[in-house]
Amino acid sequence: MIIVKIGGLKSAISLIGGSIILAAALGLALVVGETRIPFETTWNVFKLAAGFAAPEVNAVDYGILWSYRLPRAIIAMACGASLAISGVVLQALLRNPLADPYILGLSAGASTGAVAVAILGFGAGTLSLSGGAFIGALMAFGFVALLARLAQGNGAGATSSLALLLAGVAGAQLFHALTALIIAKSADANQARGIMFWMMGNLSGSRWPDVYLAVPIAIFGSIIIYAHSRALDAMTFGREAAQSMGIRTNLVMTILISTTALLTAVMVSMTGAIGFVGLVVPHAVRFLTGTRHLLLIPATALAGGVFLIVADIIARILISGQSLPIGVVTALVGAPAFAIILVRSSRAHSG
Repeated sequence: MIIVKIGGLKSAISLIGGSIILAAALGLALVVGETRIPFETTWNVFKLAAGFAAPEVNAVDYGILWSYRLPRAIIAMACGASLAISGVVLQALLRNPLADPYILGLSAGASTGAVAVAILGFGAGTLSLSGGAFIGALMAFGFVALLARLAQGNGAGATSSLALLLAGVAGAQLFHALTALIIAKSADANQARGIMFWMMGNLSGSRWPDVYLAVPIAIFGSIIIYAHSRALDAMTFGREAAQSMGIRTNLVMTILISTTALLTAVMVSMTGAIGFVGLVVPHAVRFLTGTRHLLLIPATALAGGVFLIVADIIARILISGQSLPIGVVTALVGAPAFAIILVRSSRAHSG
């Protein structure tokens, strides 16, 4: 009983600490940028937006903070949290430490959808780049799910996890090839540059309408995933072990993989493909919290949000007068971090 209480206290302290760090990262994202705005001005903008009396704020500062930086920071938080917990789910379900949200081919499909709208004019002007990307991501997921089901039913003895992994690789390669073909055949230099910039991750177009979609989807997906925390604990030991505990593994996998697909498709359609968040963040959090998903899921969501907010700040200020694709920053940080995680993991297992 004492051990349980101590464990619960540590979990609460960890989540409270993570929430404070997330709030600090959000505040930093509002203050830091090419145009530096004092914290006092930021506070006055919030007071004015809430309808309270406050000193007059410069209209330019107000516009930068309220219409640009705040929605961008919120989208970064929602996207980072969604990709990170999606990585947790897929690594547990597939029992593969290298699994991440893009293993389902969603980012490749989103790229094809975005290219089809921007270059080929699909949608006849009624579809935005994000809308095309979302449709493309769903098409890729449908293709991967169908291929995985066919692979399981062909008598070759493929497990559902292996079939999904292989189908994801095939789907990603197919949609990457379609994207490259469209760009090579129909895009001019400016279009190709714009699409490549978007494909590497870009938050500069984030506005309040995106927030109104991304945040509810992120909350909805997080609730569903958290509700299956104990099932995920069991699934890490294999489907047979989970079934022996009374868990309906096929139903759980269908619900959770569909949820991660929805989260990833929505976020990628808004921001492009931002790598390493769903791969590195779950591993880093496991070193701090352990493997129990009741704590791992919320802690990973907080860490993913903080990671992407900080990465976006770096992308905005690293080169003066130019905003880098956020995927460049996450790769520069994520690749060495993942290498360290791999080395430490191999040493732990060998020891």
